Amino acid sequence: MPEHSGEAITILKVDQRQDMRDLLVTTTAQDVDGRLDDRHSAYHDNISPPLTWTAVDGAVSFAVIVEDPDAPQEHPFIHWMIWNIPGTSQGLPEGLERTDRLVTPHRAVQGRNDNGDYGWFGPRPPAGHGVHRYYFQVFALDQEIEMGPDTRLADLLHVLKGSTMAKGEMMATYEAPASQ
Repeated sequence: MPEHSGEAITILKVDQRQDMRDLLVTTTAQDVDGRLDDRHSAYHDNISPPLTWTAVDGAVSFAVIVEDPDAPQEHPFIHWMIWNIPGTSQGLPEGLERTDRLVTPHRAVQGRNDNGDYGWFGPRPPAGHGVHRYYFQVFALDQEIEMGPDTRLADLLHVLKGSTMAKGEMMATYEAPASQ
């Protein structure tokens, strides 16, 4: 098993279109050093963090993908895939339900994370593996995605490549607690 994933995260696979803008993505759930609050990790409360991003005129929907490229496996570990967030949204609240289809935000679909569940699966790096990086990637799209919750990331990527109007990311870090 590899020490770290050798594959690029999703945002690096979506080519920059000439008219593509950058989104500013932020959260209040990390400290000044970038460490994600414990309550968002799978070692603790495992609740999704709040996110905010800049508005994009003409966006029909948004998609969010969170990946850990430091996971000791071939591909980055998928912690969250959510799409069909309304184009008027400028973020997500903390603590979304871990279900495939959400009532709020309306029509949003959550895919399976690499733990096998729908929705958010918080950081849980192996004890002694050091600090891991978690990339929160946001894509503004010119359409809704007509795919169900069991869609694989590779299939979602094909839609992102052809429909992304703007993209942005932020990185948070997390390390296994010393007592684990």
